[in-house]
Amino acid sequence: MKTRHKIIGTAGHIDHGKTELVKAITGTDTDRLKEEKERGLTIDLGFAFLSDDIAIIDVPGHEKFIKNMVAGVVGIDMALLVVAADDGIMPQTREHFDILRLLNIQKGIIAITKIDLVEKDWIELVESDIRELVKGSFLENAPVFKVSSVTGEGIHRLKEKIFEEIKKIKERDYNRPFRIPIDRSFTIRGFGTVVTGTVFSGKISKNSKVELLPQKRELRIRGIETHGKKVYTAKAGDRAALNIANIEKNEITRGDVLAEPGFFIPVYKIDCKLSLLKSAPVPLNNRARVRIHIGTKEGMGRVYFFDRNELYPGESSFAQLRSEVPFITAREDRFIIRRYSPPITIGGGEILDPYPFRKEKNVNKTIEYLRILETKNLNKIINIVVKKNRWKAVQKKDIATKIGLSIQDIHKTLEHLKKENVIV
Repeated sequence: MKTRHKIIGTAGHIDHGKTELVKAITGTDTDRLKEEKERGLTIDLGFAFLSDDIAIIDVPGHEKFIKNMVAGVVGIDMALLVVAADDGIMPQTREHFDILRLLNIQKGIIAITKIDLVEKDWIELVESDIRELVKGSFLENAPVFKVSSVTGEGIHRLKEKIFEEIKKIKERDYNRPFRIPIDRSFTIRGFGTVVTGTVFSGKISKNSKVELLPQKRELRIRGIETHGKKVYTAKAGDRAALNIANIEKNEITRGDVLAEPGFFIPVYKIDCKLSLLKSAPVPLNNRARVRIHIGTKEGMGRVYFFDRNELYPGESSFAQLRSEVPFITAREDRFIIRRYSPPITIGGGEILDPYPFRKEKNVNKTIEYLRILETKNLNKIINIVVKKNRWKAVQKKDIATKIGLSIQDIHKTLEHLKKENVIV
C-alpha cells in the first residue's frame, strides 16, 4: 500500500507569525475567511501543502478560538510550535503546548519567528525560556530554528528539517474500523456537499457506504481527495475531503463523524484515565462541570471520580465523563477538558472504555477492570470483556465495537485464547 500522507499542525500564541510562517514555507496563505483578512488574525483552521504528501494545518492562536485549535491538532503527526522573538512565551504558547502533550503528540519542531525585529542576545534569552518550558516533554530535544518570514532567513533550513523528521514517522494501523471526525463542511457547485477531516482509523473507498453520526444516517461516498488530489481510497492518517451524496451542508456540523456503518454508537458516558495539569489553578472536584473535547467536537459535561472527591494539580485518576451531548469515540482516543468558566485547559487523558458496563457496586472491581484496559494487552482486554459478559452470549462484533478493533483481529485473538484454554 502506498505510504500515507503526513500532517503537521502549528501551535502558538496569537500574532506570533504562524500563518506567515506557513505561507513562507508553502507559498499558501491559510487565512481564507473575509473576517480573518480584515482583522489580521486566524479564526478558523487553515490548510496548506508542503509537498504532495505533507499537509500543514494552521490553527488560531487567540484564546477565544481554542476549541478550533483543538479540532485542528487532533490527529496530526508532528507539531510546529511557534514563538515570536519579540514577545517570547505567552499564555497561549503554554496552553497550546499543554494541549499537544495531553493529546500525546510525539514529535515536533520549534520555530522562533520575527528574528528580524530583535537583537541576537534577546533571541538567545527567548530560546532559553522555551527550553525551560519544554523540559521533560516530547519537545525537550526538538530542534529550534530561528526564522524570519519577512527576510526568509532560516526558512530553507526549517523546511529541510521538516522533510527529514517526517520520514521518521511510522505508518498507522489501517485495519481498524473507518472513522473520520469532521472539521469542515461546504458545498462545491456541480459536486454537492464535501466534508474534510483527518482519517482517524481504517480506510474508505469511493462508492462505499458510511454512517453519519450521531445522526445515524447512511450515506454514500461519491468521491475522495487527499492532499488536493483525486484518489480512490483514503486511509488512517490521511487528510481527506469526501464528497458525499444526498445530504446538504447545513445538515452536518463540526464534530460529527463519518464511520463504518453499524460499528460506532453515540455515547454520553465514557470511562477514562484523567490527568490534571500541574498548572491547573485549583483542584478538580467530583462532579465538576467542564468542557469536553474529543476529536473535533466540544461538549459540556461532568467528571465523576470512582475513588475520590477531588483531583489535585499534577495528579491522575480513573474517572467517568458524563456528557450533555453525544460523542463518537473509541478506546485509546485522547481528550481534553477545559474549565467551564473561565474556559482554560486544565487536563485531559486517554479514553479506556467508550461503552462502560453498568456501574459495579464494588468500586475496586471497576478500577481493576480499567487498569487492565490501560495495559493495552489485547489478550487480557478481550478476556476481561468476555468474562464481564459471562451471563449472556457475546458476539464478536460487540467485542470489536467495545475495543475499537476489526472483527478479524478479535477473531484471531479469541482463537488464540481458546487454544490457551483461557476462554471456552
